Parts: sequence; structure tokens; C-alpha cells
Amino acid sequence: RYMWVTKKGAFCVGPLCLYCIYIYGVAVPSEVPHVLTDLLSTLCHLQVLNPFYIFQVFSIILWMSDRYYYYAACILFISLISISISLYEIRKQSTTLRNMARLVVTVTVQRDTGEEENVSSEELVPGDCLLIPPEGLMLPCDAALLVGECMVNESMLTGESIPVMKTPLPVGEDTYSPDFHRRHTLFCGTQVIQAKGRRQGSRGGLAVVTRTGFFTAKGSLINSILYPQPISFRFYQDALKFLLILGILALAGTIYSIVVLSMSKTTWVELLVRALDIVTIVVPPALPAAMTTGTIYAQSRLKKSGVFCISPPRINVCGKVSVFCFDKVIGCGEATDFGNVRVLAVMRPPASELHEPVAIVQRFPFSSSLQRMSVVTVGLGGSNALVFLKGAPEMVASLCVKDSVPAQFSDTLRHFASEGFRVLALAYKPLNESCVKTIERGTVESSLRFLGLLVMKNQVKPESAGVIGTLKQAHLRTVMVTGDNILTAVNVARTCGMMQSEERVIYVHATPPGNHSQPTLRFHLGESSRAAEQDGLTQVSTCYRYFSGFLGSSDFSVLAALLWLQVLMRGTVYARMAPEQKTQLVKELQKLNYRVGMCGDGANDCGALRAADVGVSLSEAEASVASPFTSKTNNISCVPLLIREGRCALVTSFSLFKYMALYSLIQFCSVLILYTVSTNLSDLQFLFFDLVLVTSLAIVMGRGGPSSELHPQRPPASLLSLQVFASLLLHCLLLVLIQVFALLITRTQNWYIPLNTTVSGAGNLPNLEDTSIFAVSGFQYIIMAVVVTKGYPYRKPLYTNVLFVVVLLALFGVMSWLVLYPGLIMKQLLQLHDIEDMDYKLLLVALAALNFFICYLLEVEYHEHCSTLGCTIQYEECNLQISMYSSIAAITEPLWVQSRLYSLSHPMLPG
Repeated sequence: RYMWVTKKGAFCVGPLCLYCIYIYGVAVPSEVPHVLTDLLSTLCHLQVLNPFYIFQVFSIILWMSDRYYYYAACILFISLISISISLYEIRKQSTTLRNMARLVVTVTVQRDTGEEENVSSEELVPGDCLLIPPEGLMLPCDAALLVGECMVNESMLTGESIPVMKTPLPVGEDTYSPDFHRRHTLFCGTQVIQAKGRRQGSRGGLAVVTRTGFFTAKGSLINSILYPQPISFRFYQDALKFLLILGILALAGTIYSIVVLSMSKTTWVELLVRALDIVTIVVPPALPAAMTTGTIYAQSRLKKSGVFCISPPRINVCGKVSVFCFDKVIGCGEATDFGNVRVLAVMRPPASELHEPVAIVQRFPFSSSLQRMSVVTVGLGGSNALVFLKGAPEMVASLCVKDSVPAQFSDTLRHFASEGFRVLALAYKPLNESCVKTIERGTVESSLRFLGLLVMKNQVKPESAGVIGTLKQAHLRTVMVTGDNILTAVNVARTCGMMQSEERVIYVHATPPGNHSQPTLRFHLGESSRAAEQDGLTQVSTCYRYFSGFLGSSDFSVLAALLWLQVLMRGTVYARMAPEQKTQLVKELQKLNYRVGMCGDGANDCGALRAADVGVSLSEAEASVASPFTSKTNNISCVPLLIREGRCALVTSFSLFKYMALYSLIQFCSVLILYTVSTNLSDLQFLFFDLVLVTSLAIVMGRGGPSSELHPQRPPASLLSLQVFASLLLHCLLLVLIQVFALLITRTQNWYIPLNTTVSGAGNLPNLEDTSIFAVSGFQYIIMAVVVTKGYPYRKPLYTNVLFVVVLLALFGVMSWLVLYPGLIMKQLLQLHDIEDMDYKLLLVALAALNFFICYLLEVEYHEHCSTLGCTIQYEECNLQISMYSSIAAITEPLWVQSRLYSLSHPMLPG
């Protein structure tokens, strides 16, 4: 039995349909669609076709032909180890994913004849009737619950550790939808803890299989892990473009080397080898691996802090987050006769009270779109049937008989909500006992009698205010997205510091279009009832920093059509938001070029967490597929840590990229200079530079941790900016000048011995030109590692990276020894010329010290100048955008000085 997966363009064998395409590999010839290829050969095939390893093979062949045997053998050995480690890791990850994806259990299905049969879950198909045992089971498919109730743990999918009650699918003509009927759907991969009420006199539940394999909720998540959504991040895009620029530079160097070598009457074979060798020097094959070093260290530090990441590339994205959205931070019955009805639960009063127990016989679960839930109860003997309903006060009041709602309802609700209390309304009505089995939800939740308000205190977590304050000081915009009442949300926002007590609030109310009316927006101040029609929005937005949207299901769609941009630019609190509206809000903010972070508990926020650039799920689970990041601490204190680590990783990747580029340019210049004088570096000299110096420095350079504070300015993410190009160009010019100057100094010495012009390349070693270039360029590799490793304000100072400092000092000592007092063995191995003039050797060291001093000052001064210039440009752009969206004067009196408005508004704009 095979299944055609359109998205994959391949057939899957039924039992393997969750993972076989990626993990095992599926060959799909037209005549044999089910041939499975061997896992190891598939992985080897993928690794060999990796452009990185293809380039490595080309380089090794080239070096072998040029008699660089030691270097080629060493690189081949390292490449084989790298491939082996990659295969092992992929194999390990594939096995882990396979164990997680493949769930094979024995289940009981009910056939059309009524017979029950035990089958393997691999044989389930949509339409099978699945029996849910009372003790529960791990669901191997998606199923719609038809009979009974199930308590389900969905933490694997949502990150929410609180079990969810699932109720039977209501009878009606509506088309079944897993999203709309989520409260009646059992999802694959979730654990049914308990099931009951399958039929009178028995226990368990009955569900119909709706989806299997990749098409289940778990299957789609596994699919998202196998084929993650591409990260549109400028840093990664620019890195590929920068490699293309290096390739163009390599072409120019190749042309130059061909011209120079042809003048020295080099054979065409050697000329071709020398020209192609330039390409392997300019385009560093280790660049992709080096750029991930900072991310790997950051991921390790995050794991130690209780933050788990399933998408490491998003750590760098954390460094560019400009707005962070937060969700509001802040038993079995006994055998008693209740008549001829199915009992779901029995509620017994305390022993001190003389009331009879009540049985719940119908339950209509809470729905975000309906903002309410209700139950139908009966007393002993099936008498005294009642409906009880709880939900959002405004919604409950609209379902009640008007004369039962107190006149002071609105004022009382506003009072409690504005004080930060969470308010629910309660209502009831009597029912005819004869219809409790078949009554529908629409009938139950109508013509109710208002009972009162249930008031609960919202305790803001003590860490919240400090975290919000830290983010605001760093000029990161904070937004609250919640399903609660707007007044409650605003109070929480004030308590945690999202809004200051002296700052006024504008409430946005939307009216959906009617049969004969257009959608409208109305605005009023939080402390007054004055309202302004749509035309007043631009005036209000000039005066007040914040909008607080009273956004229900209808309001949100209206805002999407009316002045949506202005509200997005100013909105701080979005209340009465359904889960899909949270997702829409995140996507709309991203359209404004924001890098959006989202922090939630994972239950109603899954869509928004996945849509955000940085999604953080607060869950006790070690890792949740609901979001790229999962924090085991049940508060938002992980957010500043995540941003600091993201900035540190981004800056580290930036530094490593610049270092690897400068390393290539240093060696590129050295080789071209030596080509010009008919010589080259020796085999072991290349090996010493690439492995001993550069590789060891690149590995330990990224170990520096993040700064303890969040700086107001975000780090750059563009490698193709004028600042980066100018910095690299200036450094490169200085490095070339130092190397040329060293060569000229060597040739002016009275003991200088000219080269043998009849020999070229490494065959002309040892010689004075090569030895001088070796000495100076060796120091340059160490110098640039220090110059490009920035600390403040995104990383800890360089001296805190103890291992890096130790390696630096050790390599500096080795390099100084090779220049000043090289032993006979090292001279022979590295093919260095014997120079006895100590003054000359000290001059080379002094030249390297001068190189370091100038490069360091150049980098520091240029960096500070670019930072100041960047801030100036950013403020000017912000002011321009503000003037575009809020150009009209205040309504009555200016509540904010314009200069303060500009200074506080820029973090609200994309950056």
C-alpha cells in the first residue's frame, strides 16, 4: 500500500510515510515507485554532492599535482573526519527523528458490523472507528471524537502542560474542520490520559480517524522539522553575495598570476596550476563552518540556562529583533442514579452543606471565537435540568435577558477591569428535562438569566516589570497580545511597565460593516468618553504615544481595511485577540520590516509562535515543536537573555566572517607578491598558517559570552554595507603595504642575496623574500584576530575569553620564536632562510607591531564613527516615517513635546 505525497512529489510506503522520504530516501521511478535506497549510501551521496566537499576535492587534486603533499594529505584527513562526523550526526538525528515520528501501537477499531478488532496503528485509514480505552493511549493518528470525553496532554504539540478536555463533535450540518473543531479533535502524538462515557454502562470513547501520516498535526510538525521554512535574514543572503565578490577577486588574481608567470617562461601546466591555486586561496572553504561557531557556542550557553533551541540559525535573528509581543504575562463520579441520561461528571457540595449532588450531562467547551463555555446539569432522578454558562462579560451579557442584567453592569465591569482584575460573567436558565440529550448549543446559550461576575486577581509575575524595563531601555518595542478584557490588559501593561502611569491611552473601537453601512473606527481617551471618528486618528496619533486596541474578532478584520498601518505603528495593547488574530498581527508587523519576537505559553499561541521570527514558548517540556525556542522557566526573564545571546552570536558571526575574509586576502596578497618575484610559500608554511594559526584562532574566537546589558543600538546585519567594505578595504591596503614594505626592506640589506630567476615557485625555496613575507604575514593572521574581535557593547571584553587569550599569547610566542630564534629543524621543515641579522628580525617584529597599532586604531575609530552615523541616519528615517503617519497637530493641547515624541518613537519603527 503506497501513498502519493504531492508536496514531496513521491510515493511513500504507508507505515513509513512520516519519515521515509527524508530519513530512508525514496526512489520514485515510474515503473518501481516503492524502491527504498540504503540510508548510508543516501547520506554519503548527499554529503559528496555538497558544494563545500566538491570544492575540497578539487583543491586536494590541485595541491597534489603541485606537490603540496603534506598539506593535501592533512586537508584530506580533516575532510574525511568532517564527513564522518556529519554522517554520524545526521544518522543520529535521523534515528531520533524516526523514533519520534514513528508510533506503532495496537489499537481497537469497530467495524461496520459492530465487531471490535485489534489491529496495528500502521493499518489505520481515514474513516476507521477507533475505540479509546479508559486508561488512555498515545494517539497514532488524528481523529474526531464522536462519543465520550477525553482528557488529553497536548504538551508535545503546543508546549502547554495543562491537560485539555475533549468533547464529542456536535451534531450539525457544518463541515468538519480540525482547526475550527479543535476542542473535538484528538491529535496524533498527544497522550490521552483518561477517556470515559463511550456508551451507557461502559467506559471509554469512540473517535473516527480523519488523517494519518504526514497529514496529521504531528506529521505536519515533523515535516516542518525536515523542511524548515527558509529564514529570510540579510546576513545569510549577504554572505553568499560576498563569496561571489571574493570569486570575482579570485578571477582578477588568476588573470594577474597568468600574466606574471607567463613573463617568467613558466610551462603552461604549471601556469594553470598556479592560476587555479589562487581560487583555493581567495575563497576559503572553511568559511561556512567558521560562521556557525558563534551560533554553536550560543546554543550551548542557552541550553545551560534552560532555553532549548530547535532552529540554531534563528539565534542570529534574535540579535535583530525590534519588537517583542507577549501574551499577558502574568475526578470520577460514583454510581448514583441521575435518570436515563449519560453522566459526564458529578459535582458534590461540601459535607457541611445540605445540597444534593448535581450531574453534568452536556458540556459545550470554551471556544476563543465564541468567548464562552456552558454545561447542562441535572439533579437526582434526572430532574431540575439547568444550564450554566461562563465567559467574557460582554458576551455573556449579550446572551442574557435584558431585565436580568443590572443597570450598573458596565460601570462595575469597567471598575474591576481597570483595577487589573480578571472578570468572568456567569449566567443560567432552567431547561425541560426531556430535551437534555438532544439540545444544541445555540438553544442552550440563549435567553439566559444573569447571575453575577466572577472576579479574579491577576498577579503580574515579579520578573515581568524588570524584563519590560530592560527591553524599553534597549529601545525594543514591547506589545501585549491577549484574549482578556482591554481594561484588564491595560492595567497589566501599566503594572509591568509597558506603559507609564502618566501616559494616556487611546482606545480603538471598530464597527464591522453592515448591510447598509461602512466599517468605521472610533477613538476615545482612556479617561474620557469623547470619541473621534476616523478623521481624527492622525491628530490623536501625534499627541499620544500609545494605541490600545479593543480588538475582537470583527474589530480586527475592520482594522485590516481602515488605517491599519497607523494602528500597527502605535499599538501597545491588543485585547480580545483570537489565536488566528495573534498570528495575523505578527505577520502584519513583519510586513512593516520589523523583526518580530513572540513569547507565549504555546497553547493558543502556536500559530503566532511559528510565524514570528523568534518564537519563545514557556513550557516545562525540554523542547517543543510549537516554537523555535522553549524556556523551562515559566516567566519572561529568558527574553533579554535570548536577545543578548542573539546579538553576541550575530556579532561573533560578523567577526568570524571578516576574519576569514581577511585571512584569505592576506594569503592572496602574499602569494601574488611572491609570484611576482618568482617564488611561493612552501607546503608546510601553508599548513602552518591555515591549521596552526587560523583554524585554532577561529575555533576559540567565538567563545566570548554576551554582554550583561542590552545596548539601545542593534548590531548590523549587512555584510555588503559601505562600512564593512570600507573597513575591509582599508585593512587590506594596510596589510599589503606592510608586506611590500617588508619585502623592500629585505632587498635593501647589504647581505641580501638575489633569487635564482631560472627557478620559480616552491622550487626556489628557501629565499629571503619568502622568509620576510612569512614573518610579517604570520603576525598579521594573529593581529587581525584581535582587531576584528569586538567586545562592547554586545559581547564581554576580550580578556574574559580566557582560552582565546591563551591561544593568542601562545601563537604570538611561537611566531616570535620562528622569526627571532628559529631552530635548525624548524628552518628545514618550513624552508626558511637563515638570517643572522638580529636588528633586521627585530625590525620585522616592530613592523608587525606598527601594523597592529594602526589596524586597531582604524577599526575602533571607524567603528565609533559608523555607529554615530548609523544612529543619526536611523533617527532621521524614524522622524521621516513619523511625519508620514502623523503630520497633523494635536486635538486640543500638546501632551508630549515633539522632541520627546521622536526620541521615544524610534524603537517602535522598523530598524
